[in-house]
This record gives sequence, structure tokens and C-alpha cells, in this order.
Amino acid sequence: MGILKQRKNKKFSYSPRYFDDKGEGNPYKIESKFDRYRKTVGESPGGLVSRFKSAWSELKDDSDRDANRRIVYIALILVLIFLFIIDFDLSIFFGN
Repeated sequence: MGILKQRKNKKFSYSPRYFDDKGEGNPYKIESKFDRYRKTVGESPGGLVSRFKSAWSELKDDSDRDANRRIVYIALILVLIFLFIIDFDLSIFFGN
């Protein structure tokens, strides 16, 4: 029974059937599709301040104004729909 002895885990030697490694690396590695475009992913672990500075610089360099405007427009439309649903008096936003 082995009351004091723990069981060992079973080991399997799994190799994928249709995987053809042509120098592309590990097939089991899970990475985001954006990892190769970001500067902050492969960095050496540093302090919190250095990580924040690198993320902030990446945000400044790669900002997309069209995407930001689109998000603001969508948020405004959703807020106006919400105000319309709760019967808020929208006349305060418009002049007489």
C-alpha cells in the first residue's frame, strides 16, 4: 500500500503525429500572436519601475489614433443609448 511512500508520476513520451519541426522551435510553447511585435515581452526581469517605463515607451511609440478615436466614439454611443434607455432628459446637452 505504501502509507509513507508517495507514488511516482507516470511519464509518457508523446510526439505529435503531424508535426514537422523545421527549425520553428517548440510546438508546445504557447505565445500570443502579438508577442513578436512587442518590445516588453522578451525583456530580462527587472524592477517594476523599469517594466513600467518600457511599457509606457511602447505605448507612446505605437499609439494608433484611429483606434483610439473609434473606441471613444463607441463609448459615447453606448453612453447615449444607456441614457435613452433610462429616460434621462437629454435636452440639457442641447441648446434651446
